[in-house]
Amino acid sequence: MKIEKKFKELSNVEKEEIAKKNLLFKSDEDSLELKGKKIEGYNFSEFNKGVDWEELTDSFECMGFQASNLGKAINITNKMIQDNAFIFLGYTSNMVSSGNRDIIRYLIENKKVDCLVTTAGGIEEDIIKCFGDFVLGRFDVSGSDLRKKGINRIGNIFVGNKRYVKFEKFMQEILGEIWNEQKKSGGEITGMELIWKLGEKIDDKKSIYYWAWKNKIPVYCPALFDGALGDNIYFFKFKHEEFRIDIVSDLKKFNDLTIGLKKSGVIILGAGVVKHTILNANMLRNGADYAVYINTEQEYNGSDSGAMPEEAKSWGKLRKDCKEVKIFADATLVFPLLVGKTFVKNCKYSEGNK
Repeated sequence: MKIEKKFKELSNVEKEEIAKKNLLFKSDEDSLELKGKKIEGYNFSEFNKGVDWEELTDSFECMGFQASNLGKAINITNKMIQDNAFIFLGYTSNMVSSGNRDIIRYLIENKKVDCLVTTAGGIEEDIIKCFGDFVLGRFDVSGSDLRKKGINRIGNIFVGNKRYVKFEKFMQEILGEIWNEQKKSGGEITGMELIWKLGEKIDDKKSIYYWAWKNKIPVYCPALFDGALGDNIYFFKFKHEEFRIDIVSDLKKFNDLTIGLKKSGVIILGAGVVKHTILNANMLRNGADYAVYINTEQEYNGSDSGAMPEEAKSWGKLRKDCKEVKIFADATLVFPLLVGKTFVKNCKYSEGNK
């Protein structure tokens, strides 16, 4: 055994003394690290007449782990609202597949945020839901069996393919209208204008993009050609070779949004191109003032998806004094709570920073 000779000769009393010395040394009770808030959970015994949901969500701040990060995100978001920051809301397509679509729609209908950034799936699935419901399924069902039945699976959400057939007809008609207008004017539609056009034409108050068009809230899609939306543009291009979408103007208009803002806040559900697009634009103003990330990505592979706020500060995507937090959680769990404790409570909307 690889034990030093002197330790082999120690008595049990001496061994016990060494072990205790290494284990049971006193902490510095006056250190700053021990001056934080006391960890405690919601006291159900005190509220035996029923749950006080306001008190319950307030208790997250002192719960520890990701509950405390949610509590911090609530405080940061409320600060964004109080300081009348220009708020960028970014989200991946699965957020629209899920019930978070209705939470996002509420924010746009009531002008709670100022700009949306999403993927192609985040556009098309909002429109597709207007043609038929998505339903709760299971994670463990056979993909091959679903394929035979024309059912697409998004996690534990099932979507009948008939809805995509309806979307294809809807899209081709709109692209045809846009093409006819382009032939007359010689101009090109931008991605944002296309998204607004979809919202206008779907004419459904359950749609995020109906309200974005109605309230003239800009929507940018840096991955416009992904998914069913991209497929439809691809099919249209076969018959109309000269059809164009101006993504360069989208880039210019989007990046220009950040210049001159008094305060900039970002809330990002998920990661990938949506996260980087928003943060990169804010780099042009030397960083956002407030940031709330909600995703489950880790930073150890060096991807921007998993990058923590501190990494963003090194690029100037977030200001050095940015109030920021990342919640490692499924956004379907925490985003409704975040919105309920912030935008819903702060129901007055101001345009002083716009």
